[in-house]
Amino acid sequence: MRAPQRIEKKVQEVASLLIPIQGRLLLAPNVTVAEIVPVSQVIPVEDAPAWYLGNCSWREQTIPLLSFEVMNGEDKPGVASRSRFAVLNTTGVNESLPFIAILTQGLPRLARVTEEEITEREDTDNKPFELMHVSWAGEEAVIPHVEAMERAFLDYLHLDN
Repeated sequence: MRAPQRIEKKVQEVASLLIPIQGRLLLAPNVTVAEIVPVSQVIPVEDAPAWYLGNCSWREQTIPLLSFEVMNGEDKPGVASRSRFAVLNTTGVNESLPFIAILTQGLPRLARVTEEEITEREDTDNKPFELMHVSWAGEEAVIPHVEAMERAFLDYLHLDN
């Protein structure tokens, strides 16, 4: 009996979404995005930081709605007719926070990202909640630092990470 051979296959492409936010695009792998949903009622939280827009309801769960823009020191985005909530899977820093949501400024587009088409942009400094600035297929985008976002929210709640 022969030992099984290990087959290593290089990932050819990563199914992703280009998510429009105020003034730019976020690029996130599909596995990061649980669902894109219509804007619903946001329940404000008293004395919360400006980046914590409040809570929204998704699939009978209460999800914190965060502003990626405000977390990075930018102006608070408004809600437009094409705005949506992008519900993101968290990275598992704390099991009590399985999802966070961000406000988008339109519908995301599918992006099939290959190694040949994506390059890191080194002409822009990353802000605290930006993992990387990239160029992909002629478009400039930011890869969000989801773990940093969830850690900031957990720090606000004073939950141990």
